[in-house]
Amino acid sequence: MSEPHIAQELLCAWKTPCIGAAHYGGRWTRRCGSAVNHLGGWFVTSGSPGRHARARQDPVEPPAPGRQFLNSAAARRAGIAAGVLLAASGLAFVVDWSLSAGQVPRGVQVAGIDISGLQRSQAQTRLELELNQRAAQPLTVEIGDVRADLVPRDAGLSVDWDGTWDRIGGQPVNPFTRVWSVFGTREVEPAVFVDDAAMTRQLDALRTHDRQPVEGGVVFDQGRPVPVRPVPGRVLDVPAARAALSEHWADGSVLDLPAAETQATVSAAAVDKALREIAQPAVRAPVTFTGKGGNATLDPVPLAGALSFHPNEQGALELSYNREALIAALEPQLKPTVVEPKDAGFNLSGGRATVVPAVVGDTINWDKTFEGLPALLVSPGDRSKAVVYEQVQPKLTTADAEKFGVVQSIGSFTTSGFSGPSGVNIRTVARKVDGAVIRPGDTFSLNDFTGTRGVEQGYVESGIIDHGRPSTAVGGGISQFATTLYNAAYFAGMEDVDHTEHSYYISRYPAAREATVFDGAIDLKFRNNTPYGVYIETAAGDSEVTVRLWSTKTVEVESIAGERTKPTEPNTVTLPKGKNCIASDGAPGFTTSDTRIIRDAKSGKETYRHTRTVKYDPIPIVKCE
Repeated sequence: MSEPHIAQELLCAWKTPCIGAAHYGGRWTRRCGSAVNHLGGWFVTSGSPGRHARARQDPVEPPAPGRQFLNSAAARRAGIAAGVLLAASGLAFVVDWSLSAGQVPRGVQVAGIDISGLQRSQAQTRLELELNQRAAQPLTVEIGDVRADLVPRDAGLSVDWDGTWDRIGGQPVNPFTRVWSVFGTREVEPAVFVDDAAMTRQLDALRTHDRQPVEGGVVFDQGRPVPVRPVPGRVLDVPAARAALSEHWADGSVLDLPAAETQATVSAAAVDKALREIAQPAVRAPVTFTGKGGNATLDPVPLAGALSFHPNEQGALELSYNREALIAALEPQLKPTVVEPKDAGFNLSGGRATVVPAVVGDTINWDKTFEGLPALLVSPGDRSKAVVYEQVQPKLTTADAEKFGVVQSIGSFTTSGFSGPSGVNIRTVARKVDGAVIRPGDTFSLNDFTGTRGVEQGYVESGIIDHGRPSTAVGGGISQFATTLYNAAYFAGMEDVDHTEHSYYISRYPAAREATVFDGAIDLKFRNNTPYGVYIETAAGDSEVTVRLWSTKTVEVESIAGERTKPTEPNTVTLPKGKNCIASDGAPGFTTSDTRIIRDAKSGKETYRHTRTVKYDPIPIVKCE
């Protein structure tokens, strides 16, 4: 019999009292007994397979004849009492069921919010108010010993209301469950929707609180070894943290997010061992490096400054040394024992060039010198190390220089008219280029040979022409040296690889036969197209610079200047007075050319002719007002 039918039977019994109870049976059993029997059977079998299954009847020995009547009467009285109790319980069940229809089951809390006994609409309103507020407020989370705040809504969390009501469920039909709900509570976590992208962003933000493990090690403080104790790291357990946030974000309390602990590679025991067996012996006394004709001493403090420890795959600490730091400490002391290599040179006197022999170097091989140093430092014996030397050949040997055929001047040029800062820069670049050697077939690049021309290299700020207007820049004036070098190479018959004229004509240079340079952008290049080597000689004074190329003369060079045509007048530029305005009278522009004719030095036969046409822009008239 179903629960509704049981309820109907019991209501019927309530309205029409059962008859025959005093007569130990009768119509009570017929009228109410079926309901009681069904209810009793339900109580006995509720929650077990087969709701109307009968309890098994064990065999009972018949009572003695004298006691049969008494046992029958007692049984009837017990049955009546049980029936009354069951009827009352069933009636209470039905009444409670009827009164709580449509209400949230007793004892239910959602994320700590009590909605017990409320109508569903009332419960929905209360939950929405509270949970929406929690979703918009910062939630404090703990990751180990670190606290951080996040907003659940920003983490992509929102309530799944249908799923939440499924978890809450309806009124229980089990009478034991209904009785228990009066005294206990049932906590329900709200079902949740998760925006995976937003959750991932929030978890990535929390990963900033990850702490990498501190490796155990040994460091040196003023030559004294100091142990570094290992500290475990902490890394957010992202999958578990995602689950914890999804399930418990609405609880309204600080939420503990799981994190995984990562151990350091080097243990405290390994640190103690390295300190005792390696670090302390390594700096117990100075180390002497014995060289050729002189020694160097490395005291404990600079020695410790060059030492360090690193973990190996077995978790032990190994000693390392900083090669550059050791060299910096030893090189000044051992410098007198070193012979630097020196290229062969040329003695230029009396119009002739003779070879100055090269010098083979005897320098320190630092890698071989430092071999076995870690083992030496921890050994109890002698603390001295032999310096290892090696021969270093010069770039230009004596034999090569003698084969070059550098015997005479083959081309030279001189310019003048500079002073002040320009002179500083011209003399600096001239000293740099002096003695340069160009092997047969090689190309000389002024920018490559000098490298950066900045303040650190000795250059200063000087005048330049910027878009036709006078200005200043570091290295200004070097274009005069470039023009001088270009003309020396021009008359030596070198092959012109790359050069650029000034945009505006400068009167101290030959028109259409001059060159400008700019660090890293505009270069001067020429190729040694002879079978002989070329040696560059420079000389720079207060206001004059000369460049001379030495080799074996094979050609004669003639320059023919073209006429100046197509004149153009300058325009006027007015600028505000100040340091950025340098007044200028300007100059007209024009077009001209230069023709280079090369003839064989022995036969006089023309072997090359080339005309280069150049257009110079007018120099603007600059007024400062």
